[in-house]
Amino acid sequence: MSEKILITSALPYANGPLHFGHLAGAYLPGDCYARFQRLQGNDVLYLCGSDEYGVAITINAEASGRTPREHVDIYHAINKAFFEKLEFSFDHYSRTTWQGHVETAQQYFKDLLANGHIEEKVTDQLYSEKDGKFLADRYVIGTCPKCGFTEARGDECQRCGASYEATDLKNPHSKVSGAPLILKPTKHWFLRFDHFKDKLNDWIEQKEWKPNVVNFAKSYIDELRPRAITRDSTWGVPIPLPETEGKVFYVWFDAPIGYISAARDWAEKTGDKEAWKKYWCDPKTKLVHFIGKDNIPFHAVFFPAMTMGQNAPYKLVDELPANEFLNLEGRQFSKSDNWTIDLERFFIEFTADQIRYFLAANAPETQDSEFTWKEFQQRCNAELLGKFGNLANRTLVFAQKHCNGKVPQVHLETEDRQFLEKVKALVEEIKIAYNTFHLRKATQLIMELATLGNVYFDGKKPWKSATPETTVGACLECLKALALVASPIIPATAQKLWQMLGFDTQLANQNWTQIMNESIQPGVTLPTPEPLFKKVEDDLIAKEEALLKENLPKPQANYLPLKEEIVIDQFGAVDLRVGEVLAVEPVPKSKKLLKFLIDLGFEKRTILSGIAQHYPDPQILLGKKVVVVANLKPAKLMGIESQGMILSALSGDQLEILELKSVKPGAEVR
Repeated sequence: MSEKILITSALPYANGPLHFGHLAGAYLPGDCYARFQRLQGNDVLYLCGSDEYGVAITINAEASGRTPREHVDIYHAINKAFFEKLEFSFDHYSRTTWQGHVETAQQYFKDLLANGHIEEKVTDQLYSEKDGKFLADRYVIGTCPKCGFTEARGDECQRCGASYEATDLKNPHSKVSGAPLILKPTKHWFLRFDHFKDKLNDWIEQKEWKPNVVNFAKSYIDELRPRAITRDSTWGVPIPLPETEGKVFYVWFDAPIGYISAARDWAEKTGDKEAWKKYWCDPKTKLVHFIGKDNIPFHAVFFPAMTMGQNAPYKLVDELPANEFLNLEGRQFSKSDNWTIDLERFFIEFTADQIRYFLAANAPETQDSEFTWKEFQQRCNAELLGKFGNLANRTLVFAQKHCNGKVPQVHLETEDRQFLEKVKALVEEIKIAYNTFHLRKATQLIMELATLGNVYFDGKKPWKSATPETTVGACLECLKALALVASPIIPATAQKLWQMLGFDTQLANQNWTQIMNESIQPGVTLPTPEPLFKKVEDDLIAKEEALLKENLPKPQANYLPLKEEIVIDQFGAVDLRVGEVLAVEPVPKSKKLLKFLIDLGFEKRTILSGIAQHYPDPQILLGKKVVVVANLKPAKLMGIESQGMILSALSGDQLEILELKSVKPGAEVR
């Protein structure tokens, strides 16, 4: 029976062009899943769109001499074209600046307010009299309240690692204009997330998501408090209350509602304005959000709570495949540092299917993964060309020469039947992998299927046989299965192979089960075969590697000034000890803090450290031996007592914890 499946990929921020690093987490896995479910005969609606509000957009638009609307128009078009280039199969790609999104977000607010889940508060915030506006944390610098560093950022000091509120900074001023800032009272609206703790806990207990997703969400639920959902700005969804000019929703509040408004947008464009409700308002619909790990709290906690508190019968998320990040040659993708891939040049030399396959094969499902040009070349040549393409080419060329270019009649022997049974078994395994969000596993099994076909062809040696037709026929069945199972990942290549097998239909519109149950009819004319892939040459890869390294700016020495001189007795007063990391986890509601349990040999201590953004997967620190300031006076951060400090080194934006190898916990560091 057909299943109704509503699929979303996180709305990309329309503040710059997307790159391959973005695709790996929330987008390609979503597209492959949508394509697979359509082949299963399910009723699929796959939605995405541009997230177009937020402070960063206003700042960058102003710096570029554009209005915010002009700014998002540019990047909405660029990113939409990027997805089209890569053959993404969105049923609709919307944007949050369309009027229907404003109405949907405002209705959420009205319901939450009427139901007693929103309260007004007046708080002091940093205000620039020169610029005539309040400034968000990221656009504020000042003197650190902890160590006195004069260029500390608005939420964290890059010298001492302290986390704080921007209002705690001394001598705060605008990072953009340099204007001094004052504290000024302003009224805002806070969502009482604490009202939803019990509901959220009961709901999430029923989920069989990845353990890291569930545990991360639970830690947020335990610490839920009222959270501001409005800010002072003229760019955003306006607050639908009297005398609230200059007040808009925070982008994190309105963006997930964009999934619903995107469905409304889709419905209007299809001519049936109510069609979206059969997905969003039907409890039988399966809702799947594809996101990156940085979006877990918003999709697993905040958006569900918002939906629980309003009145429409909208679906809560059923599946939340949150993926990790993709890096480039050992570093994060960075357009500002030219550490990226020139997309215009890429698509001159390579195909969309080549990068889709690579990203699927390296999908960051459980930990960060990496794009390297060498591995890209290896996968293209050894796997796509050497296994998949090789089986297609040798079979189809042989069929032209020895079967008159037609699908032959077969007479299966035991060996042939066993081969075809193995083909069906692998197809079933691939089906399970797709259905359970294991894209890497699906690519491995697809190559296993291609290898199986090549081994069978070699073993049968049809060039020596007087009756090679059965071998060709069995290999054609294998190729049909390969085209089917590869279609979600490499749709253009799969369609090309499908047509070379004599079909004149669109493979993406076919039914998985029917294809596997029906054999290719004997006598069908096979078109002249063409290579599915071309070899990626060494000189091309060497050129790309050289260009990448050439574009990387030479590191600039940017040393922090030395602190005041001390004498040996002052240094000797600091007690440094070796500690082993027994446990580490993010601190709820903090972007910066990690909570460590450290074994000092003679006792165990809880220590907080503001390094979360430098260690996206903090579990890699388990078992590490670190250097701890053991006689530092305890301090409370985010309501948790920190009993020491972990030493680390900072160079620019790169931070690394000092690590020891063989010394035992408790040993003194001199």
